[in-house]
Amino acid sequence: MNQVLHQNLFLVKEHVGMFKAANNYDIYNPETNELIMNCREEKLGFLTKIFRFTDYKTMTPFHIEIKSPSGEQILSVKRGLTIFRSKVEVFDDKDRLIGLFKQQLFSIGGKFNILDKEERQICTLQGKWTGWDFKFLKDKTELAAVNKKWAGAGRELFTSADNYMLKIDENVKSDDPTRLLILAAVMCIDMVLKE
Repeated sequence: MNQVLHQNLFLVKEHVGMFKAANNYDIYNPETNELIMNCREEKLGFLTKIFRFTDYKTMTPFHIEIKSPSGEQILSVKRGLTIFRSKVEVFDDKDRLIGLFKQQLFSIGGKFNILDKEERQICTLQGKWTGWDFKFLKDKTELAAVNKKWAGAGRELFTSADNYMLKIDENVKSDDPTRLLILAAVMCIDMVLKE
């Protein structure tokens, strides 16, 4: 696992864009403001690009690659076309399946089951319907939390870009593969639940 995933705080900044089909993010260390990862959706098909500008945006497939600033692969997040609920796969730096997310249908605020590659549940990602607060829970113990950071009136009103703060609990060991799944899930919150 890449050393950058050993830290506990991550600031995720979505790229600003009025008319954008692809979802692109930069991830910073909020304590130093250093860019530590890039998240890019570069493999978009023509039809997917068209549907991203319609009401069917949340149903379109995606493939996000998360890399170091030097271009080293850290993980990737993929989903095919979906109708009712999402099933998202997460791959490590060598394109090996490490886990997946299954969206729960009819959950208030949004909810994903986070599973390992054998589809055993690791934890649950659960949101509040009143806002943009999400928690990663395992047997009522919080493993991590994601909160939206306000970017200012001009940016919030006229663009679709958002900022998120991810805080992983210090009890989640630095080499625990759950960290990869938690980081990948942050991308899914935005693309599946909040678009």
